[in-house]
Order: sequence, then structure tokens, then C-alpha cells
Amino acid sequence: MAAMHAHPGHPGGSRMAGPPPLAPWSPDKKHSDRERWVCIYPAYINRKKTRQEGRRIPKQCCVDDPSPQEIRDVLQALNMNVLVELKQYPRERSRELQCRGRIRVQLRSDDGTPLNSEYASRDSLLMHLGKTIPMLKSRQTKAPEQSQAAASSSAGHSQKKGKGKRR
Repeated sequence: MAAMHAHPGHPGGSRMAGPPPLAPWSPDKKHSDRERWVCIYPAYINRKKTRQEGRRIPKQCCVDDPSPQEIRDVLQALNMNVLVELKQYPRERSRELQCRGRIRVQLRSDDGTPLNSEYASRDSLLMHLGKTIPMLKSRQTKAPEQSQAAASSSAGHSQKKGKGKRR
């Protein structure tokens, strides 16, 4: 009997064709194989996380709530090989969809030399992400809207101090 791999009624059966699933890691894999690429979770550079919650670099170098798409955009601007996966960081408490995302990046060529000598390690890449993400256009346009919304909501609350007595 032939086994069915995708059921027509199954939600995963009509997915778009993406990259094939990753094979188990083994030491004989080349650096160009996706299994050897470095993983980066947004929690590594999230200013709102503690070291216990997964932050990897100093707080002053971090960003507020980075998204996997922002990380991908910055890494693609460096002409690096990037793969975004819908995986969740194990230390993440929230199970919401916007908290998911893992980025795989190729740091080394097959002979073991760094593809980009300026970003030879994961930490140097994380520091670059922390500096670059706040300068993205999407971050620049969001800031004024948030400050205006905060100002208008606080102004509305200052007029009404409390419930008061009923007469």
C-alpha cells in the first residue's frame, strides 16, 4: 500500500512549496548545508528580555520587540544566505503566532572561512542587528504614531479624574 503524504482536507496539505525539511545534524555536513547555519531568535536581541529569558547581548545594544522579518531584512541587506522558519524559542512564554520565528544564517563557506569577515561570529552579527534594526524605515515611521497615540490617550484620561459621587 502506498502511504499518503498530504491529505486534501488537511490544512498543511495545500501549503506552498518551501525548502525541504532539514535533515538531522551530523559533523560531516558542509558549512553550506542549512543544518550548519547559525540560528538567531528575536529574543536574543530583545531589550525587554532578561538574560534568563534568552537575551544574548548587553541591553544598550538591543532593540524593543524585534520581529523575524526585521532581522531577515537586515541580514539580506548584508547579502547573507537567510532562511526564516516558523519555530518558537523554547524560553518564550507566549504561544502567540507573532512570537514565533527563527532565522538561520550561513556564516561560513565550505572551507570554514567566514563569508563576511566583519561578521564572523554570531555575537558580532547580533551586535550589528541591534545597531541596524532601529534605523529601519519601518521603525522610523512607527515611532511618531505611537507617541501621538500615547499623548492623546493620556490627555483624554486627565480630564476625567474619577467616577465621582452620584447625585
